[in-house]
Amino acid sequence: MVKEANSRALEPRDSPALHAHSRRERRTAETRERLFRAALDLFARKGFTETTVEDITEAADVGKGTFFNYFPSKDHILLAFGEMQLAKLQSAVEEARRTGESMPEFLRSLGVRMTQEPMRHPGLIRTLLQAYLSTTPVREAMLALQKRVHALHTEIVQLGQERGEIRKDLPAADIAHVFRQTIFGTLLFWSLHGDATLHPRMESAFNVLWSGLAPRDAETAPHPDAALAGVPLFTCGD
Repeated sequence: MVKEANSRALEPRDSPALHAHSRRERRTAETRERLFRAALDLFARKGFTETTVEDITEAADVGKGTFFNYFPSKDHILLAFGEMQLAKLQSAVEEARRTGESMPEFLRSLGVRMTQEPMRHPGLIRTLLQAYLSTTPVREAMLALQKRVHALHTEIVQLGQERGEIRKDLPAADIAHVFRQTIFGTLLFWSLHGDATLHPRMESAFNVLWSGLAPRDAETAPHPDAALAGVPLFTCGD
C-alpha cells in the first residue's frame, strides 16, 4: 500500500493513473451520497423501522451488496446524519469567532441554519426520535454525539459571555443545555404538525429564550434564584 501511494505521488499530475484514481474516488463519494440521501428520504416517508436496506439500494439504484461497502448497517445512516449536523455546528462556531457576529443574531440564525434540508422534513425528525427511543446502538452513539454537540453549544455561550453579550451569573454548560433543549423541543412539537411553521416557531422560542440569556446588572437586578447559585441544574452528564 505504501509503494502504491509512493508510486502515485511520483506520477505526473495529468497521468492516466491519477485521473483514474480521481474518477474512482468521485464515483465512491457519489454512490455514498446517493445511498445516504435515498435512506433519509425513505426514513422520512416510511419510518426507520419499516425501511429495509433493499429499499435503500433500490431507491439509490445500486446493488444490495453495495450498501455494505459504505455503511455497516442502516443505523449508521443516522449516525452519518448526526455527524453531518455536528460538522455544520462546528463550522458555525468557527464562523462566529471569525466574523465577530453579535451573539443574539448568531443564535437566532443558528436554529435556521441547523434546520435546513434535509432536517426540515418532519418525518425525518420523527425518525430520529424513534431511533433514539427504540434502537439501543443508535441511542448510545447519538448520546455520545450529543455530548460533542453540548460542548460546542457551551463554547458558543462562553464566547457570548466573554463578549458581555450573554449573562455571566449562570454556568455556560447549563445555558447550553437549555438552548439545546429549546431547539429539540421546538423541533419535536413542529414534527407533530409538519406544517410551514418551523422557522416562526424557532423565532418565537428564541425570543423567549433570549429574554433569559441577555446580560443583566447583578447588583441592581439579582437573579431570583441567586440563592441556588452553585447548585447544578443538570447532573446526568449528557
